[in-house]
Amino acid sequence: MEDKIYSYILGAIDTLGLPKVDFAIEHPHLDNGDYSTNVALVLAQKVGDSPRNVADKIAQALLDEDLADIKKIEVAGLGFINFYLKKIFFLNEIEKIVKEGDDYGKNKTLEGQKYIYEYTDPNPFKQFHIGHLMTNTIGESLSRLGEWNGAEVKRACYQGDVGLHVATAIWGMIQHKEIFPHDTDELTDKIKFLGDAYSYGSKMAKESEEVAEEIKEINKKVFDRSDPELNIYYDKGKEWSLEGFEEEYKRLGTRFDFYFFESETGISGLKVVEKGLAEKIFEKSDGAVIFPGEKYGLHTRVFINSQGLPTYEAKELGLAQKKYDKFPYDQSFVITAKEIDEYFKVLKAAMKQIYPDLEKKTNHISHGMMKLPSGKMSSRTGDVITAREFIADLEEVIAERIDDSKTQEIIAVGAIKYQILKQAPGKDIIYDRERWASFEGDSGPYLQYTYVRTKSILEKADKEGIKTEMSSDENKDSFEMNNLGRMLYQFPEIVLRAEMENAPQHVVNYITEVASAFNSFYAQQQIVDEKDPHSPIKLMMTKATQVVIKNGLEVLGIKVPERM
Repeated sequence: MEDKIYSYILGAIDTLGLPKVDFAIEHPHLDNGDYSTNVALVLAQKVGDSPRNVADKIAQALLDEDLADIKKIEVAGLGFINFYLKKIFFLNEIEKIVKEGDDYGKNKTLEGQKYIYEYTDPNPFKQFHIGHLMTNTIGESLSRLGEWNGAEVKRACYQGDVGLHVATAIWGMIQHKEIFPHDTDELTDKIKFLGDAYSYGSKMAKESEEVAEEIKEINKKVFDRSDPELNIYYDKGKEWSLEGFEEEYKRLGTRFDFYFFESETGISGLKVVEKGLAEKIFEKSDGAVIFPGEKYGLHTRVFINSQGLPTYEAKELGLAQKKYDKFPYDQSFVITAKEIDEYFKVLKAAMKQIYPDLEKKTNHISHGMMKLPSGKMSSRTGDVITAREFIADLEEVIAERIDDSKTQEIIAVGAIKYQILKQAPGKDIIYDRERWASFEGDSGPYLQYTYVRTKSILEKADKEGIKTEMSSDENKDSFEMNNLGRMLYQFPEIVLRAEMENAPQHVVNYITEVASAFNSFYAQQQIVDEKDPHSPIKLMMTKATQVVIKNGLEVLGIKVPERM
């Protein structure tokens, strides 16, 4: 419909002999119509007339055409042109929503495009914490938006299985080898052991230069796998970590197509930097190899350290090529915390010199931090909040209303994802357990509860033998369209906009408004009523609401429970 209105306006401009300009079409508040355009305000500057006069001329030209699906056109304010759609348009769209069901909202805008999304990226030997939960939630939703808009999408997870953090954890494991877990122990105990070992190693490295040097030596041996005893600790720790991560992915509803590891990208990254050094892209400095970021208005970073080992930066260069070798992408999206924004600018600058084509295709999307009232948490202090603990905390509140443990988890995870996704990705989020777990208002459980309510209403109607259909033309003519019916058709537009702007919050805000409109509709009238000739139409609206909310939650990666 937006495209139609845009075409109608272009036709009116041409009829009036006005110059062509770029203009916007958007949804105003429902009191002001279904679509609104600023075309007259833009044109007024070109033709030297008042926006109101230009708007009046365009509106009249449009009215003279008797446009399909347009009931009324009004000029408002300084010169906005508002469009009101006919009731039959909304009724037809509601039928379309019900007919298309799970596919409603999907389009082929990105058909033929190959997109790869890299996100979550937990490091073996460290805990899967709330930061990973944020990155996973945003990355998964962006991946789904790509799919819903027609792209061929692959999901990638990049994990730091070598580096000082690994050496730190292994040092701690060695110090506590007397309590080293057995293969038959619970996975949770193994993961806890790794987390405790890392925290202890990190603490001791800060307090003792000798320990710090021992860890550096372990780091070198782990990278080249030159010590059989260290390899035993390394292999077990990595195995436990990856197994634990898979449990988290399953809980969160993510399946990765590719797993990349620093132990692999480091080797190729070394070669890339060494080649770049010969080409004078990189420089030597105090025994290390650096990228002189100051030349590009950035800061300098080390790509090979003084021990001859590749840093995270060099490994990223190796990763870029490995990704493309696996999946020749048109666009690559890397989702991380905003703390590495400046680092990523340097990385992109280096990529531009080495892989100019890949650099153009690489997009960095950063997000804010998850905070408790006490502030940010860090695994280096041993004060990390794991994703499992975080979800369990919300489950505790939800358990006051829901007995089933599986449903508790679905609601808790949905509550977290909703709050992460309802804001623009760059903003920090402060945890509020009571508000997040609320079944009312601006929350994930509210949307899930609304979906369950639509399901219950439709089941009741089915038992009473009332059909879900538009029924006769006479009933359509006498049915009074409400705000809910005027909102439902917007879902495909929202999905497209959210993908184009990498902004899942548009989907969150929209389906929350739909849920609010439905619950007002539900409170104001009887939907299931065999004596009401409009009951079948109301049920169609209920079914369409169910489809839109469910599909919206699917795009966000939020599951829907069957009962609440």
